[in-house]
Amino acid sequence: MTEIRQILVTNALPYANAALHLGHILEYTQTDVWVRFQRMCGHQCYYVSADDAHGTAIMLKADEKGISPEQHIADMRSIHEADFRDFHISVDNYHSTHSDENRELSELIYNRLVANEHIAKREITQAFDAEKQLFLADRYIKGTCPKCGAEDQYGDNCEACGATYSPTDLINPVSALSGTTPIEKKSDHYFFKLPEFTEFLKTWTRSGAVQDEVANKLGEWLETGLQEWDISRDAPYFGFEIPNAPGKYFYVWLDAPIGYMASFKNLCDKNNLDFDQYWAADSSTELYHFIGKDIVNFHALFWPAMLTSANFRTPTKVCVHGFVTVNGKKMSKSRGTFINARCYLDHLNPEYLRYYYASKLTASVEDIDLNLEDFTQKVNSDLVGKVVNIASRCAKFVTKGNDGVLSSTIENPVLWQQVSDAGKVIAEHYENREFSKAIREIMAQADAANEYIAAKEPWKLNKDETQQQKVQDICSLGINLFRLLLTYLKPVLPSVAEDAELFLNDTLSWSSIESPLINHKINNFKPLLQRVEKDQVNAMVEASKQDIAQVVTKPVEGPLKDQPLAEEISFDDFIKVDLRVARIVKAEAVEGADKLLALTLDIGGETRNVFSGIKGSYQPADLEGRLTIMVANLAPRKMRFGVSEGMVLAAADKKGIYLFSPDSGAQPGQRVT
Repeated sequence: MTEIRQILVTNALPYANAALHLGHILEYTQTDVWVRFQRMCGHQCYYVSADDAHGTAIMLKADEKGISPEQHIADMRSIHEADFRDFHISVDNYHSTHSDENRELSELIYNRLVANEHIAKREITQAFDAEKQLFLADRYIKGTCPKCGAEDQYGDNCEACGATYSPTDLINPVSALSGTTPIEKKSDHYFFKLPEFTEFLKTWTRSGAVQDEVANKLGEWLETGLQEWDISRDAPYFGFEIPNAPGKYFYVWLDAPIGYMASFKNLCDKNNLDFDQYWAADSSTELYHFIGKDIVNFHALFWPAMLTSANFRTPTKVCVHGFVTVNGKKMSKSRGTFINARCYLDHLNPEYLRYYYASKLTASVEDIDLNLEDFTQKVNSDLVGKVVNIASRCAKFVTKGNDGVLSSTIENPVLWQQVSDAGKVIAEHYENREFSKAIREIMAQADAANEYIAAKEPWKLNKDETQQQKVQDICSLGINLFRLLLTYLKPVLPSVAEDAELFLNDTLSWSSIESPLINHKINNFKPLLQRVEKDQVNAMVEASKQDIAQVVTKPVEGPLKDQPLAEEISFDDFIKVDLRVARIVKAEAVEGADKLLALTLDIGGETRNVFSGIKGSYQPADLEGRLTIMVANLAPRKMRFGVSEGMVLAAADKKGIYLFSPDSGAQPGQRVT
């Protein structure tokens, strides 16, 4: 009998400042598939997650919305939980880092670090916004790149030339929050003495706890020399105040991973589970973290070192994955490929994406490309054309010809055994997170099943009354092969598997693959999946483009070589753009949108409704009656607020947004040349 494993699994906590996108869904799909597989094998596998709810960004976003940080994170948590649910992410407990459990555990771990003399205190100098009375993180400082001269670059790296630097190196630095010049200000900060764990980490990172490629990268950092880690932030800050340090708060990345423990503690308290069984230093249970490659340093250096000092267990494995690209490129709002989870769900079945991601995922940290054409073809070919097709071809002969009762024999024992035995290697692939290999093996067996049915042609045999039993035997084997395939796909397609269980009148588990259904009554077959239509995918892309409600231009200051131009177009491309003079006859704020105004435009005998992201620069009443320029032949775009039937032109600088206006005498509807 297989020993039952005790496993605790987490994924990286989504930040409570924005909706989930398809990059997030990659990780949660990977985590969920692995968890579901473990449960199918009979293991005790708990899966917990939470919103990462602290930090300056949360505080500023809440202030921008005019609500409390607590209300802001509560709103985002509801959105995240709905996305998790609708993508069939089977998390046992979804919590928040802004919780009593996390406060208690963060203070406990910190106090143990202090007692073990692993916390240092010293004075540092930071950039400070005197107007906002706020210390500025690098991302809140902008200025001119000291290397290439590009304007409007962040305080730690240049997006134009790729250079990295200190915020103090920026030319003409300004606060991104107030536009004022930051001053230097001193403050006491608390540091975790990470370098003291160098030898421990050299051993731990080579213990199999991370992939070899990750261990190699960590090895470079370890050889270069670790730095003490600043774990404190100054008020105002949304988070937990550090014990015995008034006005000092735990940096969000200190309490975020402790959020794994806090969410599990919350689950333990609700279900009477033993927290220490999973987190004690001598625990024999297994702990797995699924994360993206951009946060490896926090999970594979800071986290295990803190846990060791605080006398808690370290992770069994930190499973690192790559990023998501769409159609071979970085996700882009302007191309409609920065796709939010909810936008996808509004147009497509979540299990299409779960399957596609599974077909691409490996145990490496390579990036995954979501090629939308390949996505459509793969789902239609594999799931609809191969797997579901087996049941749809065979079921009617059994339900109509034998009252839904499968044959008492297996027509081709060799084929049955082949597909059944494949479960061993498929299980191994799932266990090792080689999902793409599992999918390839499943589809190879689906091909074998379809070849068998095609060769036997039961639809032809059924015309001969003397061959009725033969038809039943062939189709009963087909149903049994379908049952095996759906068992193998159940971790990936839980909803389809649930519908298949109703059809099969059976529960699909890994232990059930060893025995076929004999003399077993099935139910009437109902379609399990529909084909992906290209129009659905196109509609999703178009809807995603609505995240860019208004295109504005940045002023070009300095030599053009430092201001990269967009891709060159021909004159023929340019003259396709129909620019028209438009009169704003009505302007009003859009309920639920921070930056949008709804404009009704007169373009000469015709009116258009356009959404424009200019709310921060104009009062609606001041716009009515004004002339502007619009792109009149831009395809309408469906937004969650309505349909936008064009685009008005504007420019922008650090002070605001400026609508283009024609000279006096221009009339609505005139073409701009």
